[in-house]
Amino acid sequence: MSLLADTQAKKRKKSLAAGLDAEEPRAKKSRKEGKDKKQKKNDKGRTRDSDGQFRVVRASMVVSIPPVFASDPRAGVEEMLDSMVMRYVPALQGVVLVHSNLQFLDRKASIKADCPYAVCPIDFDATVWSPSVGMKLLGRVNLCSPDHVSLLVHRTFNVSIPRHHIPTDHWEFEYGPAENDPEFGPHAVREDGDDAMNEGDNAKGEDTHEIEGGGRWVHKVTGDRLGGPDRQLEFTVIGLTVANNMLSLIGSIQPDPFSPEHIPANASSAQAATEDADVAAEDVDLEDEAGTDDGEDSDEDDDPFAKLGKMGDAAAQRQAEEAQASKMEKENERTEKRKRKEENAGTSESKHAKKKKKA
Repeated sequence: MSLLADTQAKKRKKSLAAGLDAEEPRAKKSRKEGKDKKQKKNDKGRTRDSDGQFRVVRASMVVSIPPVFASDPRAGVEEMLDSMVMRYVPALQGVVLVHSNLQFLDRKASIKADCPYAVCPIDFDATVWSPSVGMKLLGRVNLCSPDHVSLLVHRTFNVSIPRHHIPTDHWEFEYGPAENDPEFGPHAVREDGDDAMNEGDNAKGEDTHEIEGGGRWVHKVTGDRLGGPDRQLEFTVIGLTVANNMLSLIGSIQPDPFSPEHIPANASSAQAATEDADVAAEDVDLEDEAGTDDGEDSDEDDDPFAKLGKMGDAAAQRQAEEAQASKMEKENERTEKRKRKEENAGTSESKHAKKKKKA
């Protein structure tokens, strides 16, 4: 009997231990599922891919559905979301490209006071193009000028690279032919009757947006064009510009784009212009003091803007002289009036004195 009791007790212990071992992973699994649910709830409205330029955002918002969509509210909400496509939305920090997975968070919509619009909260997935400062992107060169280079990213979004963010130690701007040049212009006609623009990418059927007649940036040593034959150029995003719900980028191809050494050319040119103006003013003063006799020759050789400046100074001086002369005339008239009054007062007093003596 004792042996049977011992064996039964051992079996019970083994069954209890197996039950506890089976319950432990179940409890761990339930805890893990609870943590995952909390994490999903906290991640609501956040991005799924925050590293690239394209992100999928789960967004939520409250919409007001017009009464015309009372029979089909989903169509009304989708039409409202369609109006957000290709526009920069600050709440999503990017340009909305596509929306999908529309869901109504409430089974009923509310109508407040006398407003006929049905108000309800919704959720949807938005695919957003959201570039950030410091990101490296690839664009296609479509326009070159001495001041900047214009690119297109994904054939849609505009990018501008200013001159001070182009390494001018290695690159220089090469001016193209004049637009009205019949031999080398952008619309030049060759002997075989073909247009000069129907070459390269256009001959292969590819689209191009660059105007060759304006010029291009080329390498100083090799002579290669900026962007190569495919016009693909990698740049660093240094700024974002939002205007009329449209996003445009400011790029740089400098090795260190955020260095303070890249001073805008406008500031340096403005400073140089002020210095040149000061030097020109000093030269004019010296010439006036010296009293040179070859005034006609110097006027012929001067810059037309300098002539206009001299004419303006002369006109201002004449106006000042005329104002001074009119002021002097007014003062003379006042002094004459005072003298006349004094003379009239003296004559009246002398007449009174003579009448008293006669009396």
